[in-house]
Amino acid sequence: MSKTNLNPRHVAIIMDGNGRWARNRGMRRIAGHIAGMKSVRAIVEAACEMNVTHLSLYAFSLQNWGRPKDEVRGLMELLAQYLEKETATLVKNGIRLNPIGRLDRLPAGMRAALEETVKKTRGGKNLTLTLAISYGAREEIVEAVKKIAAAGTKPERITKKTVAANLHTAGLPEPDLLIRTGGEMRLSNFFLWQSAYTEIYVAKTLWPDFRRRHLKKAVETYMSRERRFGLTEPALGTQKKRRES
Repeated sequence: MSKTNLNPRHVAIIMDGNGRWARNRGMRRIAGHIAGMKSVRAIVEAACEMNVTHLSLYAFSLQNWGRPKDEVRGLMELLAQYLEKETATLVKNGIRLNPIGRLDRLPAGMRAALEETVKKTRGGKNLTLTLAISYGAREEIVEAVKKIAAAGTKPERITKKTVAANLHTAGLPEPDLLIRTGGEMRLSNFFLWQSAYTEIYVAKTLWPDFRRRHLKKAVETYMSRERRFGLTEPALGTQKKRRES
């Protein structure tokens, strides 16, 4: 049985466990989010070192707006602080910021900070860092369908490519590896369309404790798997020969 033996090009992460991390230490939830920002810095750096070209982080879901107002306010402040502190490092390391989601729902100051960082990092070629903020996959698909309908596209002309081109992730490769920290076995409305054939890895480690060694283990597990894309082994072999010819 052949393995991928290839480094994942696109890694997506559901950063889960901040609240539990804080609760286990008798702290407020915001303390877990603060600790989680250190993991963001560490994993962005590690992804660059591992030659990952696209890293997508699920930072804030549409459903998260329903959390207590003080927690939401704290999260927005943390994201703004991250942008303020890390923009120069992103530019230096050739990292392009790509925020996606219902950004219109973000506070004006947060939107302005995102726009400024996007502008400053536009030339980054080493890594595309996609931050899913105010994002929901089902809502994203509905929004894409509405765009297609509004364009007057005939039903018989609608293909998978048509839908993909109208998603927030248009232009990005589909994730090769999706990691969820914190041990939960669900996608939580993240990248539902994009993850049709993505390899999924669940780590028990809570996000604030997730570091380079944990990412390395996930990548090594990915590289040991055989990706079938719905095909049988003989069909995979035929497809591979066609690509090589």
